[in-house]
Amino acid sequence: MTASNTKPAKRKRQSRRVPAALLAPAVIGLAFLILPLAGLLARTPWAELPARLAEPEMLAALRLSLLTATAATALSLLFGVPIAWLLARGDFPGRSVLRALVTVPLVLPPVVGGVALLLVFGRNGIIGSWLYDRFDITIPFTTTAVILAMTFVSMPFLVVSVEGALRGADLRFEEAAATLGAGRWTVFTHVTLPMVAPGVLAGAVLCWARALGEFGATITFAGNFPGRTQTMPLAVYLALQTDLEAAIVLSLILLAVSVIVLASLRDRWTATP
Repeated sequence: MTASNTKPAKRKRQSRRVPAALLAPAVIGLAFLILPLAGLLARTPWAELPARLAEPEMLAALRLSLLTATAATALSLLFGVPIAWLLARGDFPGRSVLRALVTVPLVLPPVVGGVALLLVFGRNGIIGSWLYDRFDITIPFTTTAVILAMTFVSMPFLVVSVEGALRGADLRFEEAAATLGAGRWTVFTHVTLPMVAPGVLAGAVLCWARALGEFGATITFAGNFPGRTQTMPLAVYLALQTDLEAAIVLSLILLAVSVIVLASLRDRWTATP
């Protein structure tokens, strides 16, 4: 009786052992991912950190990054949630093509995205020329350009998250509300949105974090002007050429934000059974 009870336990323990052929590559891969982060922490000038963070240039870059990333997330919520609803619930020709186009910025090099934004919103662009001729409005190399660049690269994260939540939502609650006389807008705002709120929140956090770390599209479309378009990643790039410690401090802030985001989303994205 005792032997029969211990055999399954042994099998279970053996099934959790890492095969020797996988252990070495796993350790090397972990070292490759963790050592650069450890190196950043080791080189951080902890004693000078408060003074570094209080520098006007660093505060300006941090303030601009937080402002523009939040504005980009707000725009992504405004337009991304309806897009996600169309992709999840709509039934129309070309939906798969539309989904592919919406998610292209996920794999598109950010610099290419910046060039594309210039071709649309530049003074000679499709929309930019009309704005400049009619209203004397110039978008490139302004704070507005930073927000648009961040929105372009980060909105797909929100769309993918919300679409997944909508596909997993129980339609019976929406059908019951409609049966009771609720209109489509009421069903959406009082039934659908509360059901998919965790997915919307997760998508918004990912969107904000991606916007905060955006570099390629921003420097191409908005430039690198302190106080106007210089976000934290751009400040890191500039500081790396003249002041290594400042670049390390800015990188540490971005690393801390990334860790906080992943920790806040661990139950949805990184939880293990």
